[in-house]
Amino acid sequence: MKFLSTRDLRNRPGYVRDLAQEDDLVLTANGKPIAILVGIEEDEFEDAARAIRRAKAQLALSRMRRQAAARGVDRLSSTDIDSEIRAVRSKRKPA
Repeated sequence: MKFLSTRDLRNRPGYVRDLAQEDDLVLTANGKPIAILVGIEEDEFEDAARAIRRAKAQLALSRMRRQAAARGVDRLSSTDIDSEIRAVRSKRKPA
């Protein structure tokens, strides 16, 4: 994977396009990664987009699991979860 700045993307788009066809690129702003550019073939667009959405969903799920573990709520039983849901619903104002 190669790293390039947003300045490179703005000033040398043809160079970036050529690089993206050879390797995945990490786009950076102020030295911090902000995006990944992945070269694809025209006929692979839908499959690539689906794979990226799937990967992003998996990352989000992993993040939620880590947060739940950090708060200790990953050990709640089904009964405890149902109890929490009932408590929240009882505090809602009727629509």
